[in-house]
Amino acid sequence: MSSSLLFLPDISGFTKFVQNTEVSHSQHIIAELLELLIASNTIDMDLVEIEGDALFFFKAAPLPTKEEIEAQIERMMTVFYSHLRLLQKNRICPCQACITAPELELKIIAHCGLVQFMKIQGTEKPFGPEVIQAHRLMKNSVQSDRYVLLSEKLTTEIGLFEDREESSRTYVPGKDNYDDVDVGYFHHHLEPDSLDLIPFPLSKLIELTENPSFSVQHEFPVSATAMMEHITDYRQRPHWTDGLDDIVYNEEEVTRLDTEHTCVLNAKTLKFTAVTKEVAGDQFVYGELTTSIAPMDRVYIFYHFHPIDDASCTVNLEVYIQVDLFLKKPIVWMASPMFKKSMKQGLERLHAYVTPLHAIEQEAPDSVQ
Repeated sequence: MSSSLLFLPDISGFTKFVQNTEVSHSQHIIAELLELLIASNTIDMDLVEIEGDALFFFKAAPLPTKEEIEAQIERMMTVFYSHLRLLQKNRICPCQACITAPELELKIIAHCGLVQFMKIQGTEKPFGPEVIQAHRLMKNSVQSDRYVLLSEKLTTEIGLFEDREESSRTYVPGKDNYDDVDVGYFHHHLEPDSLDLIPFPLSKLIELTENPSFSVQHEFPVSATAMMEHITDYRQRPHWTDGLDDIVYNEEEVTRLDTEHTCVLNAKTLKFTAVTKEVAGDQFVYGELTTSIAPMDRVYIFYHFHPIDDASCTVNLEVYIQVDLFLKKPIVWMASPMFKKSMKQGLERLHAYVTPLHAIEQEAPDSVQ
């Protein structure tokens, strides 16, 4: 019988990342990365299990070629580190999850062997000593959080080092003892710069030379970081946006530059794109652009967050209404008071929504004692 492939991509730094950062955003970021790794399965492996920070893939015999396995590894590493670069470059949110996400790493462990199966709730899953061995290899003595590790058994069966052309991937032999048995492997440390990272459009700062059409300011008994998360979390919009019939967005990703969402507001469909502009000092900003409010050509809405202390902030909302034709200017003058009243009421509703939420959080420690 021929060997089957056991393949485990594992996100390094997962435990620290989840324990020390905001739960909602860390969950979204990890889910995005796992989804990308699953989608980059180019050799038709079966996904056996999602194991928190790792994926367990299986491919029945015969084994893929060494070229196919190395290409699969290259693909997963490429999409992983390309996405981390995207998270870094297009980040809006100042929370620790979004800031530290680019520090995550990926390691890939691959093994092979004869595999048995057991049926659980009607589903067959790989089982046996080789499956156990593959998982044991995840606990090794490689001094790195970013590497590829192939068991000695796998390298032998695919002939990894036979007729090997010159390669930038230098494998180093290693060995660890599991249950008094020495298990050999070969590994290499990978530098993201050596990958042909997937290009993505880099968002540009919006440059506005004119003064805002109007601005509204409101103080909140909530930290600036928390307020930004409330506003950028589209799930919360119905709680403080009057007349919002529906909102459509990608529920599996954290809001970042160029993120899009669609609002059905008073039966009108408005499409928004997340944007930003340069700000000074200790404040930060989140913006949205829509071209869906006719006859206006562009409407920019910027939320400026000014920390007062660790538990309060001021939100200054600026709106820029732009038209390309001078004849439309009177429309801006007439529309501004109506928009300003609506935005002011929105911030008041937002205040009423977030205040009790954070009052509960502040009371929670006392209730535990």
